[in-house]
Amino acid sequence: MSDAEHLRPYAGHAVPYGDGPGAYGPVPGGGRRTAGEKTTPADTPLPAPLRLEHPVLTSLLGAWALAACSAEETAAVEDHLGACGTCADEARRLREAVGLLQRPESLDLDPGLRTRVLAGCLDRRPPRVPVPEWAAAYDAETARLDALLQDFGDAEWHAPVRLRWFRDEGGASRRTTVAGVIAHLLAVDGLVAVALGLDDPLAGDGPAGTPAERTEAFWGASRFPPTRSVRGPWREQTHAVVRTLSFTGGGHGTLPVPYGGFELPLRDALLDRAFECWVHAEDIAEAVDYPYAPPAPRHLHGMIDLAARMLPGVLAERRRAGLAAPAAGRHLAPAGRPGRSVRLEIEGLGGGEWLIPLDSPAAVGSADHEVAHVALDDVEFCRLAAGHVSPEEAAAGRQGDRAAITDVLLAAASLSRM
Repeated sequence: MSDAEHLRPYAGHAVPYGDGPGAYGPVPGGGRRTAGEKTTPADTPLPAPLRLEHPVLTSLLGAWALAACSAEETAAVEDHLGACGTCADEARRLREAVGLLQRPESLDLDPGLRTRVLAGCLDRRPPRVPVPEWAAAYDAETARLDALLQDFGDAEWHAPVRLRWFRDEGGASRRTTVAGVIAHLLAVDGLVAVALGLDDPLAGDGPAGTPAERTEAFWGASRFPPTRSVRGPWREQTHAVVRTLSFTGGGHGTLPVPYGGFELPLRDALLDRAFECWVHAEDIAEAVDYPYAPPAPRHLHGMIDLAARMLPGVLAERRRAGLAAPAAGRHLAPAGRPGRSVRLEIEGLGGGEWLIPLDSPAAVGSADHEVAHVALDDVEFCRLAAGHVSPEEAAAGRQGDRAAITDVLLAAASLSRM
């Protein structure tokens, strides 16, 4: 079919492009109207058709493709397209170009839709047994990750993922799959489950030690690499943890959760698990080329606050290992007393400001003893704490003692682990 024949059905009829003021359509009696105009009665005489020269009609093709011509101009152009193959070919190309100008809309549901629907439901009818506020981030992040996994096929479950973290002065990584990441989360979340009296997913197959030891033990206990079947046990464990916390209160968040070389109170352990769930959800989303949004600002703020509270202890550990500058005057600040501090400014909706004591984890951060100021974006700081961004690339602004700033940024990266 020639281009002229292809466009012939449109001759005598305006081609609609949306429902705005420039959209045209046929009306009873053969007349044409623009959107918003009343239909021309059948007994009303129509205006005489325009008689335009070929160069004028050619110049109108762009406006016609955008539905920006008057009704008379539209009729003249369309009558001409039925007889002129050259103009019909140009009109077709212009219509295709107009189509490319329209922004494509994703068919995927808004990731925040579930949160908004649940929030609306809970505003109307609060839960009979509410989830503790300090466990809300874990509840939200595990639910978001589960929603991401819901429609994965075998290809996605076996997509390669590289777990990354920071160790000593450089990066470290471990190659696995999407299913292997969920198995890792299942094994490490088991530390919280065991503290609450729930079953351990390792089931005696490995040590109850560090997250890395538990993960390697869990991976090694299976004769075959993890598959999509790991999602069920992981999801059931997250539900059991949240359900147990909701009914028992978990000692109001003070119950200790051992992590091998250290322990965290339950409320901090839940923030830690929420943080790792989000970080690894981003790893998974990147592996399958799918967008994934950061946590809600209030949850992000809680994760950043936990990291800021842990920094003095990590600084002390790095100093003992010879990886950080010694304390000022080679002595520690007395416990409970102000000491040299770095102001950590985190920008964004989840941010805030923290004064990080440099010389002792027992010292108090003090604005009067501030020696440096460093600023970072909230999500960028979290990626630094996850070992996904190097300390050299993370800071948006630095002022003051460069050595102190470097120590704090390295300590933040050292919070990461497999």
